[in-house]
Amino acid sequence: MKIIELIKWNEQGLVPAIIQDTLTNKILMMAWMNEDALVKTIETKKCYFFSRSRNKLWLKGEDSGHVHLVDSVQADCDYDTLLIKVNVENKISCHTGRNSCFYNQVTDDGDTIIDIEEIIKDPKEIYKK
Repeated sequence: MKIIELIKWNEQGLVPAIIQDTLTNKILMMAWMNEDALVKTIETKKCYFFSRSRNKLWLKGEDSGHVHLVDSVQADCDYDTLLIKVNVENKISCHTGRNSCFYNQVTDDGDTIIDIEEIIKDPKEIYKK
């Protein structure tokens, strides 16, 4: 059976995809995939996602140049979440110019957020529109 038939898509026809760096095992980002995005990701070995705000398919890195090259696609036991292991061109995954989107760490008291990751490249240099 094909993975597309097993996935439990939500009401909007989407499934969350957790993106993980193959080399470091670091979680880089989470994005939504629809069926077209998953098919294109599997076929091209580049990450495609579905933008809910723009209501369209997009290739990770199409504007920034920071493409995610897919090593593997895995589904969880319930087939309602994907884990995609990638190699990251230029080591930037976040639109803020960081390696990971998960750079806001909550302190133990829950009152403070600490930025735990350096900016690799200024977003103004990445997105020169």
